[in-house]
Amino acid sequence: MLKPFLILSGLLAAGVFALPQQAPQAAAPAAEFKVPADAAGQANPVRPNAESLARGKKVYSYECSMCHGDDGGGAGDLAKNMKAKMPNFRDPTTLKGQTDGALFYIIKSGKGEMEGEGARVKTDDVWSLVNYTRSFSKGQTAGPAPEPAATPAPAPADAPAQGPA
Repeated sequence: MLKPFLILSGLLAAGVFALPQQAPQAAAPAAEFKVPADAAGQANPVRPNAESLARGKKVYSYECSMCHGDDGGGAGDLAKNMKAKMPNFRDPTTLKGQTDGALFYIIKSGKGEMEGEGARVKTDDVWSLVNYTRSFSKGQTAGPAPEPAATPAPAPADAPAQGPA
């Protein structure tokens, strides 16, 4: 019983020492990220209105805020834990050189450590997310739904009519 164990151990040890020793390789320089020209040239078909901003906010809240922060400032909990540097969407210069098509492409396909949304998010919702992301620097992010205007209660039937005095 001991003999097979010794033979197996010897073969295993010989195999480990027979592996070629590899020197650590230097990390290849990261290729510069480029959005394809046809993607960058796409126009946003979704107008940045209240409905679009509300849809964008909803998607942002469950897909983006954990890294980019609830307010778009780039200080989400996950980004802090990963010590990742996120862009500050509240700064108007952050997205200044980006077209809507480029932002759409980055959201769908990903960039760097950011995983793209792919098919998880509908196309119109990604365009709404582009609108919402841009709204951070303009101070136009969708807030809570407005309260309905209060309507005065009807006057009792036996009350005298009030008119101009």
